[in-house]
Amino acid sequence: MIRAGLVQLNVSDDPMSNLDMTLALIARAKAAGAGFVLTPECTNGLWSNRAEQRGRLRREEHDPTLAALRRVAMQHEIWLLAGSIAFKTDDADGRFANRSVLIAPDGAIAARYDKIHMFDVNVSATEVYRESAGFRPGTACVLAETPLARIGMTVCYDVRFPHLHRRLARAGAQILTVPAAFNHITGAAHWEVLLRARAIETGCFVLAPAQTGFHPEANGKGRRTHGHSLAISPWGEVLGDGGTEPGVTVVDLDLSQVEEARRRIPALSHDRNFDGPLPTIAG
Repeated sequence: MIRAGLVQLNVSDDPMSNLDMTLALIARAKAAGAGFVLTPECTNGLWSNRAEQRGRLRREEHDPTLAALRRVAMQHEIWLLAGSIAFKTDDADGRFANRSVLIAPDGAIAARYDKIHMFDVNVSATEVYRESAGFRPGTACVLAETPLARIGMTVCYDVRFPHLHRRLARAGAQILTVPAAFNHITGAAHWEVLLRARAIETGCFVLAPAQTGFHPEANGKGRRTHGHSLAISPWGEVLGDGGTEPGVTVVDLDLSQVEEARRRIPALSHDRNFDGPLPTIAG
């Protein structure tokens, strides 16, 4: 049995104040018995002002948030998913990495995943997002083989791409992680149903720690996120919902339910090649 703690945050554009809040909630999850603790996407901060963001961010090897999370994982002897941290990179175009980092109980980095799918959308006439303007997409699907479980790593907007999660499941994933800073409009419409669908399609547990509320910025407009960190069973049941306030949602995971769900509905073994229309949508 795995006890997981999903940390729900309301971050600002100040990484150090965000870190204080994050560490306090990780400690709360540990006190509740969690051996696997997960934080949301953008754990170190949310920015709409790219110049301000560039001044705040660091490369992975110099990032104080990651260093502190590695220390606290070792201190508490827990597996810790830093849902994502924004890092500077050496890319010629100056774009950042939106990177999920899995940390082992000895503080070592067990796996890294750079978000593949960029949130380039027009949510409404007043809410337009171009994540790819500041972040470069990852290119590799990542399955972390750990003594805890086989963990398939994704981030936020990735949840809309079922083929990614199916590939992870067919590679052996038992748990899919979907840390997010999900938009409040699309979250209300799609968040739960997408996560439940990914769990049902793959027979995996889905753990989705989230950002919540209004996120203030000193030199930007700020933004709102949906909250409702969710833990979903392999049968599609909601095991825990974090609501709309910062906090911790603790759930117990019995990995035998993965095999049971896949035995009952063995869809992962039923894929077939087929002929069909060529795509007409670019990309």
